[in-house]
Amino acid sequence: MNGTITIGGRTIGKGQPVYIVAELSGNHGRDKARAKKIIANMKEAGADAVKFQTYTPDTITLRCDNAFFTDCLKGTVWEGRSLYDLYTEASMPWEWQPELKEYAESLGMHCFSTAFDATSVDFLETMDVPAHKVASFELVHLPLIRRIAATGKPMLLSTGMATQEEIAEAIAAAKGAGAGDIALLKCTSAYPARIEDANLCTIPAMAEDFGIPVGLSDHSLGTSVPCTAITVGACIVEKHFTLDRERDGGPDSAFSLEPQEFRAMVNAVRAAERDPSSTSVDPAALGTMHYGTTQGDRKSLVFRPSIFVVEDVAAGEAFTRRNVRIIRPGYGLPPRDFDRVLGCTAKQSLQRGTPLSEELLAA
Repeated sequence: MNGTITIGGRTIGKGQPVYIVAELSGNHGRDKARAKKIIANMKEAGADAVKFQTYTPDTITLRCDNAFFTDCLKGTVWEGRSLYDLYTEASMPWEWQPELKEYAESLGMHCFSTAFDATSVDFLETMDVPAHKVASFELVHLPLIRRIAATGKPMLLSTGMATQEEIAEAIAAAKGAGAGDIALLKCTSAYPARIEDANLCTIPAMAEDFGIPVGLSDHSLGTSVPCTAITVGACIVEKHFTLDRERDGGPDSAFSLEPQEFRAMVNAVRAAERDPSSTSVDPAALGTMHYGTTQGDRKSLVFRPSIFVVEDVAAGEAFTRRNVRIIRPGYGLPPRDFDRVLGCTAKQSLQRGTPLSEELLAA
């Protein structure tokens, strides 16, 4: 594999300037004018690219009030909500996205997004995005990875919670489906993430193990983690961006940087590029070489997608793409089993909103 990738004519990797991505996520507050203002501030703060998330509550989860769709948020900054309500608030209307991409490009930034299902990949392809991002939770969603890989666009794979074997399986799925450029992003999938869970020493190990560029997707508070990541070889930094954490109060604002903080991070990253020895390294962020979950993100495994029954199914009825889907949360069989499930029937009657398990399948 190559040590660099190319996004929109920009070479990214060893020996190249760090590629800095500002994540808009849900901080738009479902206000398009505010989203544009955030994008303008991203440019002023030094971002190379702006990233969206492309989903609707109906493409990423199920409108269902059983405990599977509410209990998973206990102990998080979103406790007391249902997954459907959370994603309703956080989702960016799809009709905005072509206009916002054009606006970002007019300012000189790349613009791409994270897709969460095949319909969002197809939509982003109509926008001709220069790359696709795969979220940490979706790294195990092999059907989605294959669909993205088939576009031939560069892929950025976040690796929060993932074991070395899961990362290898995702890369193999992408390559097998035609992917060209692939980069990994070291990530801790906690919101916010603890600095001591960053384990940035894993970045050079990942580059060695997989032979592709490695960067950082960071949800910690402050800028010490991304600045330290540069000293161990990170070639991409992705960070959430908001205008005002207290005033905005969006679902992601608590772990987002304000414009002046983002600019300070960019300045520190550029200084580290010029002279790594001048950079203040945070020993707590270096940690150890570590794949898999950390103390901080172990509970986030439940937000991975899995296979759920999405329509009532009678005993003996065949599972089809209509009555089962890959959605969040992660209580069901893993996405890799989806094609196998389609060849099975139900051992018993199943209600909509039931996670599939082996015990519920008949050959």
